[in-house]
Amino acid sequence: MTDTNILIVIAISAGIVFLLRALPFVIFRGGREMPVWLQKIEKSLPAMIMSVLIIYCLKDIGDNFTGVGIPRLIAVAITAVSYKLKHNTFISIALGTLSYMGLLYLFTNVIFPS
Repeated sequence: MTDTNILIVIAISAGIVFLLRALPFVIFRGGREMPVWLQKIEKSLPAMIMSVLIIYCLKDIGDNFTGVGIPRLIAVAITAVSYKLKHNTFISIALGTLSYMGLLYLFTNVIFPS
């Protein structure tokens, strides 16, 4: 692909993403109410996202439990507790990620060095 083709593909992708992001604001502008089913999805979506991230995080624990598994389980617990207390997905993901990275360093370099 040439540079021009790459720029065209990027521009088309950006335009599609922009339209998809703007579509809800166009559909529900003014005083129009969202359907009940969409309101239910809106309320349960953060918990569903957190569940998927937790399952994805824990899927590979079996091979190296002491080096990777324990830090992941502790980070998942920190994420779950912070989400339960604050109900803020961003803060929970940030705390979970930071705690996992710190625990991973601690477990692989200090507690169980290779």
